[in-house]
Amino acid sequence: MTKSFLLLSFLMGVVVLSSNYLVQFPINYYGFNEILTYGAFSYPIAFLITDLTNRSFGKIVARKIVYFGFFFGIGFTILFSTDFADYISLRIAIGSGIAFLVSQLLDVQIFDKLRKKEWFIAPLTSSMIGSIIDTFLFFSISFYATGVPWVTLSMGDLTVKILVALLMLIPFRLLLKTFKPI
Repeated sequence: MTKSFLLLSFLMGVVVLSSNYLVQFPINYYGFNEILTYGAFSYPIAFLITDLTNRSFGKIVARKIVYFGFFFGIGFTILFSTDFADYISLRIAIGSGIAFLVSQLLDVQIFDKLRKKEWFIAPLTSSMIGSIIDTFLFFSISFYATGVPWVTLSMGDLTVKILVALLMLIPFRLLLKTFKPI
């Protein structure tokens, strides 16, 4: 389990760090710059990691992965991409940390409650609810009253997160053979 734990912890940290970096860049094609950032595509992978960990090792280990991802991802975000003179940059770091912890820990609890249902119920439900909570917390903390169109960005972001959560069911199902359920 130690090797898997280290790999999953590292991957969680990379997902958090890359998502925090990518959320700063709107998609400048087809008018999406007002409704979507690149971070929406990478962040749902965090739910896949949490759910695979939860399925294979249980909720206690899944929580440890979340905490590791939080400290690794947020720590590096603060060190490398937070401009402390820039109010929005600091709010992004704070919003990201709060949204990540709340949504991922909620995901762990929901998944654990639904783990005995059909294979797709727990990851789909926990990821959908976690994505909604994460999106609302992140965008409201990071961009409320800044002039950034955070409501439209959050709607575009949530739409992509839901689509990616649906797509993540494919690797989840395939990886169930590698990560044996407890």
